[in-house]
Amino acid sequence: MGAVHGELPGAVLFACTMNAVRSPMAAAILRHLAGRRCYVTSAGVRRGAPDAFAAAVMAEIGIDITQHAPKTIAELHDTSFDLIITLSPEAHHQALEMTRTFAVDVEYWPTFDATMMIGSGGREQVLDAYRAVRDGLFRRIKTRFGLVGGPSL
Repeated sequence: MGAVHGELPGAVLFACTMNAVRSPMAAAILRHLAGRRCYVTSAGVRRGAPDAFAAAVMAEIGIDITQHAPKTIAELHDTSFDLIITLSPEAHHQALEMTRTFAVDVEYWPTFDATMMIGSGGREQVLDAYRAVRDGLFRRIKTRFGLVGGPSL
């Protein structure tokens, strides 16, 4: 079976460590580009808290994630995904554990944790790190799923 590059799977889970920045950004971007053509959600190994920097940089490109409620992979009610894209080593390990009990494709997209910049630079430096994560995810999602639209990043 397996999801083919350029094809849109029926259901995609983006997973990261805290479900506060990377995975909600990625899920919102794919939802924005694919519309209702596939089911998209996100989860984390642990439940983080909503992140104001993530919401701010997503708002810059017209995507609202302010209603995102972080959740853990264990809290997912439905685990029948065609594809799980992991964005952190912890999430990748947990996703591979899930493949022991059901068939699902897993892809690992190592993605920088922009929250590491908080406290080590000014607000604009932190926002730039978040923008770099957002833009990288946007380009990768457009390429992986053969989607067009959205801002030119």
